[in-house]
Amino acid sequence: MISKTTLAAAIAAAVFSSGTFAQDSAAPASRAAIKAETRAAEKAGTLTPAGEGSPVDPSLSSRSTKTRAERKAETRQARKSGELMPAGEVEDTKEERAELSPKHSSKTRSQRKAEVRADAKAGKLIPAGEGPTAPTK
Repeated sequence: MISKTTLAAAIAAAVFSSGTFAQDSAAPASRAAIKAETRAAEKAGTLTPAGEGSPVDPSLSSRSTKTRAERKAETRQARKSGELMPAGEVEDTKEERAELSPKHSSKTRSQRKAEVRADAKAGKLIPAGEGPTAPTK
């Protein structure tokens, strides 16, 4: 048997929720109307560019105040004075990389090849994929 409280709650929910399921009385805009709105917004310059960017504020100007020749001259000057940062995500400079890398080998190529041949005959070479850094199964 249904209690009076449960029945009252169900009736109240049905009565008060009917407004949330009602649809707008205005008809949806036609395709032609939406296209016309888009064209008007494009002419007015208020369209948001494609992608994840935020809406563009037309009051902000992205145009440069310098000519291309001026920008190129500044870049050349910065390159000569060593002010330009290297492209990419590299943070260390050429000098730091040179310090970390070995200077020069003390052996010639023919000496290294002879060592590898001798190690191969002796069975000292580790097969590819079986070294200490190889992935485990």
